[in-house]
Amino acid sequence: MAKLNIVLHEPEIPANTGNIGRTCVATGTRLHLIEPLGFRLNEKAIKRAGMDYWKDLDVTTYLDYNDFLEKNPGAKIYYATTKAPQRYTDVRFEEDCYIMFGKESAGIPEEILLENQATAIRIPMIGDIRSLNLSNSVAIVLYEALRQHQFDHMQSEGHLTKYQWK
Repeated sequence: MAKLNIVLHEPEIPANTGNIGRTCVATGTRLHLIEPLGFRLNEKAIKRAGMDYWKDLDVTTYLDYNDFLEKNPGAKIYYATTKAPQRYTDVRFEEDCYIMFGKESAGIPEEILLENQATAIRIPMIGDIRSLNLSNSVAIVLYEALRQHQFDHMQSEGHLTKYQWK
C-alpha cells in the first residue's frame, strides 16, 4: 500500500492548511508541517477548513527544515515549485515519498531548490500567473501520485443513498 507524505514548509494561511489536512485524511496521507507556521494549530480557521476531520489527521510538526531532514533520514522528497524544470507528471512517485510545498507568499526557499533540482517539480500554468492556491496544488500533485499507485488503498466506487446505479 502506498503511503504518501505531504510537507508544508512554513505555511502561512490556516484555511489552506485545514483544507490540506482534510485532503490528507481523505487519502490516508501523512501531513508534515515545518515551522514557523503563520498561525496556531488550535486556531478556529484551521479547524473550520479541516472540519471534523482534523482529529483524524496524522500530522507531525518540525522546528525547521533541518529538524525535518534529521527526523526523516533518507526520505525521497519532491519539491513542488513554480520554478522547477520538470512537470509533476514527469516523475514516478515512490511509495512513502514526501511531496513538499512552500509557504503561500514565497514558496520553497531557492537554496533548498538548488540543492534538489533533480526532484523539483511544477504544475504547468499559462502566462504570468504567480501560482495556484496551495491547497489546490497539493490536491493536484497528491492525486497524481495516488493515481500512479492505482489508488490502491482507496474506495474507487461510489454508491447512491436512495437508488442503485444501472
